[in-house]
Amino acid sequence: MEQIISKEELEELKKIEGELRGVSLKGDAEFVVKEKGEEGLKRLEDAMAQLGYHIKYKDVVMMNFYPLSLDAVNLLAIKRLFDFDDKKIQELGGFLSKVSLILKMFMRYFVSIGRVAKEAPAIWKKNYTVGDLKLIELNQEKKYLVLRLDDFNIHPLYCQVLMGYFSSVVQMVVKEKPVCEETKCQFKGDKFHEFVIKW
Repeated sequence: MEQIISKEELEELKKIEGELRGVSLKGDAEFVVKEKGEEGLKRLEDAMAQLGYHIKYKDVVMMNFYPLSLDAVNLLAIKRLFDFDDKKIQELGGFLSKVSLILKMFMRYFVSIGRVAKEAPAIWKKNYTVGDLKLIELNQEKKYLVLRLDDFNIHPLYCQVLMGYFSSVVQMVVKEKPVCEETKCQFKGDKFHEFVIKW
């Protein structure tokens, strides 16, 4: 099998600090099965093993914490192995919002966009040990909100994942298909990530 991530890239990804809940890894695997079947998941596990990560996704515990570096390698392997474009990675992010147990618990009680937006930082902290998500603005009359994410300079793929995730969460509440745009990005020289979601 061809090396889908170079040794140099892999060494950089291994330096990533922080952890995230296993639900993300589990969700990634479920998305691969949805898109590429069980055979696709086997291909992913084989590719990850070749990169030195002998992971069996069925054994991942959703509420346990796992290295963020593992998730970054996993996402990049998925993108390259299946030639997923940005739109497909955003779909993966949206899918993750639907399988998140923590989000489901919050959504059971917070049914207004105002409550969900205000609770977003707490939801983030329950899923990630790094990064600081803040609600900057919520304008229900003009139907938009602005989120800022500090200290999360992991990999550009996460920008697409988060755009899909935030859009999906907003859609669950407002029942309209939103548009999410990343207006500031650490990978483009900004000091933080900023997402504007309109519906």
